[in-house]
Amino acid sequence: QVQLVESGGGLVQAGGSLRLSCAASRSIFRFNVMGWYRQAPGNQRELVADITSGDRTNYADSVKGRFTISRDNAKNTVHLQMNSLKSEDTGVYYCRVTTVAGVYWGQGTQVTVSS
Repeated sequence: QVQLVESGGGLVQAGGSLRLSCAASRSIFRFNVMGWYRQAPGNQRELVADITSGDRTNYADSVKGRFTISRDNAKNTVHLQMNSLKSEDTGVYYCRVTTVAGVYWGQGTQVTVSS
């Protein structure tokens, strides 16, 4: 079992920045993939960005050049730096990890971007 706790969400004006963090209850060193997903009201949950154990990253086209995902194995944490935020980035952001034992989700953190 892995517990994930997200933090860093909030209300920000368009053009601003936020940094999300996801803390895992145990070592993430062997986690295959760690990622951030988001869900806006009325929409399906979608991938924002993910990072492999080998630090290979993948981004949704809508966030390329604005968001950066990183992982800190020493602190069992994955971060999502979000810059140049837009109103369409509004939603609940979820952390997800994929391990050999299965897939785990955090409870989500709300990000609201006002225009």
